[in-house]
Amino acid sequence: MAQPSVCVFDYGFGNVRSATRALEHVGARVSLTADRAVAENADGLVVPGVGAFEAVMTGLRQARGDQIVGRRLAGGRPVLGICVGMQVMFARGVEHGVESEGLDQWPGTVERLQTAVVPNMGWATVEPPETSALFAGVEDERFYFVHSYAAREFPLGVSEDTGRLAAPRLTWSTAGPERDADRFVAAVENGPLSATQFHPEKSGEAGLHLLRNWVATL
Repeated sequence: MAQPSVCVFDYGFGNVRSATRALEHVGARVSLTADRAVAENADGLVVPGVGAFEAVMTGLRQARGDQIVGRRLAGGRPVLGICVGMQVMFARGVEHGVESEGLDQWPGTVERLQTAVVPNMGWATVEPPETSALFAGVEDERFYFVHSYAAREFPLGVSEDTGRLAAPRLTWSTAGPERDADRFVAAVENGPLSATQFHPEKSGEAGLHLLRNWVATL
């Protein structure tokens, strides 16, 4: 059986080497590149991201990543966003009072976590839905987070009239001490577009298992 091909999009932002090694470990044939043809034609595209929302968006646009992601999703081809690579899939991000446009694949705003302890750094459990494909087999495991911003709401629903729109599968987590905890979106599974706020490539065996689940869908 042929190895699925995965492009880790190398546009200057993200833990690209760690992601590459992790994906290779779980059986993918990985290309680390910003080449448009490779990114559009791979079985799966990984969009990593670290740093500020606006800077990541600028880097993506300069590398035509916005066009690549849009083209892939229009054709139903899988994309996985990681950390800020997840955040930019939302309509907008607000940092230090500055609002920046995202890729607008999902409505909603990425904003600062409302807890006294920021950044949210370290290992934490998540709350996946029963229907999750990403978290199958690792529902009760811990994953590694390091972030100060997140989507604290997800305003995209499902049509109750027709039932034709598949509701996104949302995974939640909380940041901060128990009395001051803030709930945020930890992962989204929405057709060909999946994303995690945490770093699966830094989450040990649980993260590798999650990546293996994603690669198995390609």
